[in-house]
Amino acid sequence: MCELFGVSSKRCVPINEYLYKFYSHCEQHPHGWGLAIMQQNQSIIEKQPKKACESEELTRLLSQPIIVEHVFAHIRLATMGYTDSFNCHPFSRIDNAGRTWTLMHNGTIFKYEGLDKYISKQIGETDSERILLYIIDQINNLQDELERALNPDECFKLLEDIITDLAKGNKLNIMIFNGEFMYIHANYKQSLYYLEKEDSIFVSTKPLTDEKWKEFPINRLIGIKNSEIIYRGKEHGNEYNITEEDFNFILDHVSPELKNNLLNNFGDLNYAKEYQLKHQ
Repeated sequence: MCELFGVSSKRCVPINEYLYKFYSHCEQHPHGWGLAIMQQNQSIIEKQPKKACESEELTRLLSQPIIVEHVFAHIRLATMGYTDSFNCHPFSRIDNAGRTWTLMHNGTIFKYEGLDKYISKQIGETDSERILLYIIDQINNLQDELERALNPDECFKLLEDIITDLAKGNKLNIMIFNGEFMYIHANYKQSLYYLEKEDSIFVSTKPLTDEKWKEFPINRLIGIKNSEIIYRGKEHGNEYNITEEDFNFILDHVSPELKNNLLNNFGDLNYAKEYQLKHQ
């Protein structure tokens, strides 16, 4: 249960206004913040396991103009994993072709056996980090087989296959950047929005301004390069709807404080659904 914000632009654009509004949502997402400024094959990531409005480091960053082409921002409500810097998003890894992949995620992987082996390999404890490790392995395996780096078409096809499969029965709003393309996927309604403006595209869990934000298409992977949609994956049928079993799974894994808060404020499945739509 987190919030995501991403920018893809043809040119450097100022984003402080959007970041201020985005990080102001931290009262509902108090367990960490992250910011990744991405240029070609480099991701500069700052993150802390504390409420964004209480972070001196984030205050310092936002006090100066942030003018970028590609950025990810994240605020965390810790349903899986402790409140620790290793569990804050975004995450970044390098494939065997030297390409840097940066990922952030909003949702929960309730069951996917392909991720299980990464529990012992990851630095933190989140399913989000395991997703990135799994993706990197799949990319490396195919590159080793082909004996070369994947081209853009091959990257998109592989990611589309992986994410379509991961979305079955799981909550999977995810953003990935590989130095050239930004890949975005959502599979539950009213949980991701986008704004097209001045050769830029802004994507956020919630609209951040009074501008003309639109709901992001769900159940398909979208590939964006410098604000232009280059790839539109096939629509899959793996839309997520919370179940009693999933709600109980979350309650079994969250901290006692958050569990009590969820039960006291939302109580049953109907309230949980309402919460999911309004706060994720």
